[in-house]
Amino acid sequence: MKVLYAFQGTGFGHISRAKEIVPLLKEKVETDVLISGANKDLELPFEVKYRMKGLTFFAGKTGGIDFSKTYHKNSLLRLGQEIVKAPVKQYDLVINDFEPVTAWACKLKGTNCVELSHQAAVIDQNAPKAANKALLGKFLLERICPIPFKYGFHFQEYNDFIFTPVIRKQVRELDVRECKNHYTVYLPAYTSSYLIEQLSSIESAFWHIFTPEVEEEVTIVNNFTLCPLNNERFLESMATSLGVVCGAGFETPAEALYLGKKLLVVPMKGQYEQLCNAASLESLGVPVIDHINATTIGRLSQWIASNQSIQVNYPDNISFILDEVLETHLKHIRKGIQANTPTHLNTATV
Repeated sequence: MKVLYAFQGTGFGHISRAKEIVPLLKEKVETDVLISGANKDLELPFEVKYRMKGLTFFAGKTGGIDFSKTYHKNSLLRLGQEIVKAPVKQYDLVINDFEPVTAWACKLKGTNCVELSHQAAVIDQNAPKAANKALLGKFLLERICPIPFKYGFHFQEYNDFIFTPVIRKQVRELDVRECKNHYTVYLPAYTSSYLIEQLSSIESAFWHIFTPEVEEEVTIVNNFTLCPLNNERFLESMATSLGVVCGAGFETPAEALYLGKKLLVVPMKGQYEQLCNAASLESLGVPVIDHINATTIGRLSQWIASNQSIQVNYPDNISFILDEVLETHLKHIRKGIQANTPTHLNTATV
């Protein structure tokens, strides 16, 4: 069987999963890789055969999505051209991690395709939903990848075809026995100056703020260190931290929970997926605040003073999941069943 693994290059989670999934997939079947999105040119530890622009959502500076930049940096005409040109017919199966070009190409060309992503779990009817509907974000999340066959990853197994997070080998091997006196912060929708202004009122805390605004570490007064976006430095900071403050994405909160770290999340404004993630994390006991500002800083102080402890079980089961996906769809291919007929995850009442 010849497989194309296609993933969204925008966002840490998709890239992190790809680094774990692709080497295993290559051991099992002949595999090529396609990446799309704003980070499509990043270096990866495996060969990428196809790179496309796709769709990218850009973060703003005060906690939300920059819709103007998102609009001007994307092109529906270009997207349509990439969908037409996408070489999906060369493959027996496309495994898609929320990648819109191949998702639509498979739909239009009748190619077998299965979604294996966090977003597939978020839209399942059994997964927690945001109280704030964020209708535009909800609409896009449900329609960017029109793939009926779905397997998902989430903080809990809300359905038979929803699995616990893929935790990187790098994270599984971290030593968390030594804790230093700092909190690790990754909130890319805020500028570092804004975070320093808001967090400086908590005088007893020390902060490692990871930001694209610096290329080298710099200390601001005594209790703020600005750190460049470096994977090894981030993991070291998180492993030795007293806690983690981050957006309500998927991979970083999952890794913090796996490491047993105290966690607080701040979902991006208007980002429906993050609002749903926040609802799921809140059900586990993770504190959620909707913004970093003067009115919420008291809750952040309470979290620092707390002894939060949340136990999770995230086994290394990705090889088993890939076997299930491949075996199921190999049977369908042999029977001539297109993977646009049945649906694993129930999205009817999302």
